[in-house]
Amino acid sequence: MTDGLVVPPGAGRTIGGTGMTLKVGVGQTERWSLFEVEVAPGFDVGAHAHAEAEELFYVLDGELDLLAFEPSVRTAGDWQTWESDSGRKVARGGPGSLMFVPPGCPHAFANPGLTAARMLFLVAPAGHEEYLEGIGELLVRQGPPDQDAIRELRLRYDIQQITPMVPGGLRAAPGGGPANTP
Repeated sequence: MTDGLVVPPGAGRTIGGTGMTLKVGVGQTERWSLFEVEVAPGFDVGAHAHAEAEELFYVLDGELDLLAFEPSVRTAGDWQTWESDSGRKVARGGPGSLMFVPPGCPHAFANPGLTAARMLFLVAPAGHEEYLEGIGELLVRQGPPDQDAIRELRLRYDIQQITPMVPGGLRAAPGGGPANTP
């Protein structure tokens, strides 16, 4: 029989440059990865979809704009104005809000506020931490993020980018560099 794992508050592996802490991942299970996430004010992950992965987002603190539907038209610009054929629109979610994303569903989140938001992020299968390490390296560079490099990295990890990622307000990362949230 295999023992379980207890991760105390504040513990886990920091994913540099992302505002994310890996709580459980590929080192413990092949089924899913769980992250505690700090989403900087103004950060927009950009609308995207996964062919295989499923995701859950649970808001702990603050507010996030949340998208989890196929829009009538996939515009390359602002996903926050998208609407589905049935009239669904982007939701504003506060503490206790949950967003489930099945494979193939366009989705996004953004922090519209002036303070950081926090959420739990679960993705199946495990291993998303490898992608996040790569994104973290791109986001800590000076200047605006290289959208072509982000798009290429996302393609390697089952992520079809629909709208660009937009970094939020910068805050200090471990080691003193800037940090954003993917």
